[in-house]
Amino acid sequence: MAKEQPKIQAVKRPDTASQKVGKGLLGIVVNFILMAFSLSCIFPLVWMLYSSLKVKRVFNADIIGLPKNPTIENYVKILSNKDYHLGASMWNSARTTILSVALILLFAFIVGYILARIPFKLNRPLYVMFLMGMLIPIHSLLVPIYIIFSRTGLSNQWFTLLFPYVAFNLPISLFLVEGYVKGVPTAIEEAAAIDGSSFTRTLITIILPICKPILITVAIINVFGCWNEFSFALVLIKSSALQTVPLALKQFTGQFNADYPKIMAAMLLTMSPIVVLYFSFSKYIIKGMVAGAVKG
Repeated sequence: MAKEQPKIQAVKRPDTASQKVGKGLLGIVVNFILMAFSLSCIFPLVWMLYSSLKVKRVFNADIIGLPKNPTIENYVKILSNKDYHLGASMWNSARTTILSVALILLFAFIVGYILARIPFKLNRPLYVMFLMGMLIPIHSLLVPIYIIFSRTGLSNQWFTLLFPYVAFNLPISLFLVEGYVKGVPTAIEEAAAIDGSSFTRTLITIILPICKPILITVAIINVFGCWNEFSFALVLIKSSALQTVPLALKQFTGQFNADYPKIMAAMLLTMSPIVVLYFSFSKYIIKGMVAGAVKG
């Protein structure tokens, strides 16, 4: 028998001094670019925070500078003035957002599971139809939706915004849930069926907890979208008692001038619940997006 030739392993040469210097400079440049990008994202929030502690006259005199005599006058005026309806607007946005997200999660989970697991003739056509909803420009439908809602008496009601919010946010939510469910092994459901578990019980007690990361991701994404939505709220809501947060912020600007410190104070007040919510569930958002991408 022929003897096996010994394997020749390549010897890695140590980096020369010039190569080490080059790698060090490259690392410094990359870190500098990343730090500059991070600061460019953080500075607008910091600027908005300390600018809200200025009065209008001081802000107009020095837009970028720090306040010499910080005051919470803008916050006091916003919270004490009932003409702004900021508290009622936040309640309207919270109610609409919670109900919309709940309906989106319900439909996305059930329909996404059916499309991912149950084969039938219209499975792919229905899936393609839902995906087509992601390609439709939302603003191109403002006029038809306004006409339909006005003639049917659905406009200017507390539940008016639920219909467009659910309809236009469902396609992307369904896409994420369907891709995630496809990555769940079918052996789990088969084992549950052998143990005598019904379809409904398996769906609620087994599949639903497994889909928790992607459902939380879908919920947070839609919370941002529903809370900040402006176009449909502007077109379909006329009563000041039913206006949402974006419409309430619009009243701080006039035809020829705007009180920017007061606008920034109002923006900070209205965005604080969303910021707290995001940081509370940020790990679930990243986990759900990564898991959905890998499994889909």
